[in-house]
Amino acid sequence: MSNKELVKAAFDAMGKAYAPYSGYTVGAALLGKSGTLYTGCNVESASYSPTNCAERTAFFKAISEGEREFSKIAIVGGKNGNVTDMFMPCGVCRQVMAEFCDEDFEIIVALTHDDFKSFTLKELLPFGFSKNNIVVD
Repeated sequence: MSNKELVKAAFDAMGKAYAPYSGYTVGAALLGKSGTLYTGCNVESASYSPTNCAERTAFFKAISEGEREFSKIAIVGGKNGNVTDMFMPCGVCRQVMAEFCDEDFEIIVALTHDDFKSFTLKELLPFGFSKNNIVVD
């Protein structure tokens, strides 16, 4: 799947977001190494703590379906569905990515269907904590 197709899927997912409190709608499209596409949107809660980001929604959906290896993710977001800047994944989402993805995992953030940038997980989480940091005796 091309990056442009993945970005389009993220824009489609953004339209399903539930964000009545912040107004920020976010969509994510995650590509498993199997070739399966998983989408996610942010889901807010009045108490905020149970709120879930679009990226984690996509990851948790994929993981619950048995997918464990991932190629890339596209992320879009903005206030009231208007994308005015590239929407970067939060620290918690980056940590979830570190749990399941290699350092060269591709993270695509988009302003439009044709204007997007690509980063590796290592670029966005240079000193991340992962299973490689756990020493079990």
